[in-house]
Amino acid sequence: MTTIFHLRQWKQKKHKFASITAYDAAFSRLFDEQGIQVMLVGDSLGMSTQGRNSTLPVTMQDMVYHTLCVRRGAPSCLLLTDLPFMSYATPSQAFDNAAALMRAGANMVKLEGGAWLADTVSALIERGVPVCGHLGLTPQSVNIFGGYKIQGRNAVGADQLLTDAKVLEQAGIQLLVLECVPATLAGLVTHELNIPVIGIGAGAMTDGQILVMQDVLGITGNSAPSFAKDFLAAGGDIATAVRLYVQEVETGQFPASEHSFNYEGDSRADYQNATNATSEDQTVASGT
Repeated sequence: MTTIFHLRQWKQKKHKFASITAYDAAFSRLFDEQGIQVMLVGDSLGMSTQGRNSTLPVTMQDMVYHTLCVRRGAPSCLLLTDLPFMSYATPSQAFDNAAALMRAGANMVKLEGGAWLADTVSALIERGVPVCGHLGLTPQSVNIFGGYKIQGRNAVGADQLLTDAKVLEQAGIQLLVLECVPATLAGLVTHELNIPVIGIGAGAMTDGQILVMQDVLGITGNSAPSFAKDFLAAGGDIATAVRLYVQEVETGQFPASEHSFNYEGDSRADYQNATNATSEDQTVASGT
């Protein structure tokens, strides 16, 4: 059984790990057989599986159902499940819904948002619910962002994201997902936090990577994000494609520079120094 303890060990040893979204038993079983030890039942299912244009309509019933399915296929993986839009507006509501997901088989719940969620995170942790944070592009806030846009590309945005990450870690999150942020910023956050950090469209310096399963298999067509890679095109079959994804993450081949975003604007000296230090760490890690 993979646990958060293993992810902490991997971070210390600079062992990169691959994770993926899963929505049913058949695919979660296949992912498990090909070496995926961390899976996410994401509210991304609203777009990738239900055909909606955002994650906002996804319900708790959807998340419970798909969590049950994925757990049956992969009984030993570390399983994260998203709390969907407006299911954690208060700490009490968050606990009730998190409990339902844990009963369905989740090991940890993921919620989107910054420092304002600290009280909710603390309340969940105190009640025995492990929490994964999610910063950067948070799809549940798409209407505030005005679309699916890269976050943290200037000094103000970068400072806010780093502050949010530290506040959430202090509140008790045990894992953090960074989505669509500059690679150097993601590297800095990974360097500054003691908890494991998983990136999606966040460069190669995070502790782990995650992709939506349909993007890994190249079946999202023209809507595939620029940070994704079609591993099925090179692998030839689904099992080989997933195994190739795992191998390229573990060896540092993926994500490459073309799957990453750059920082824009003037940054503080300490920001640049920290990212330089993180880049050096990454070079050493890739060579071992």
